[in-house]
Amino acid sequence: MIRINLLPHREEKRRERKREFFVISALVVVLGAAIAYLVHTLIVSAVDAQDARNNIFKTEIKNLDTEIAEIKNLREQIDALLERKQVIESLQHNRSQSVHLMNELLRSVPDGVYLKSIKQTGPLITLAGYAQSNSRVSHLMRNLDQSPFLERPGLIEVKSASLDNRRLSEFSLNISITQASAEDATEAVR
Repeated sequence: MIRINLLPHREEKRRERKREFFVISALVVVLGAAIAYLVHTLIVSAVDAQDARNNIFKTEIKNLDTEIAEIKNLREQIDALLERKQVIESLQHNRSQSVHLMNELLRSVPDGVYLKSIKQTGPLITLAGYAQSNSRVSHLMRNLDQSPFLERPGLIEVKSASLDNRRLSEFSLNISITQASAEDATEAVR
């Protein structure tokens, strides 16, 4: 029988397989490290790109915030100007009101009625005076009620008074003045 020693051949194959295993393992480790480095580089570049976009957004947001503040200031100025305009328009509209009031009082006050005070608080006007009789006070109230500029005459009080040894009725009444249109004003002037 022939004896063949196969041990060195097997051992040599084992060594070669071990060397291949270590080489392949080393290549896999290097390849894994390269892939990890590539993935890390991609992630870092994506994060940097997102940071750059976020910085752009932050600067734009700051710009928009300053513009919003400017717009808010402009709106406040516009509101203040509109309030001023409304006050001026109100004054412009009401400037002839006292003329109309005096004109209507001149037309409405009958003989025997004397006014001692006229007081205006907003649209409410308080008249105080003397009349020869209570019927003259009611005649005054009817005349005031027919006026296009005056409305809702209301008697506050009528009491008997003595002035220069004459017996008179002292009265006070409230009336409201209306916001007359331009057509009413021109008709009243005629």
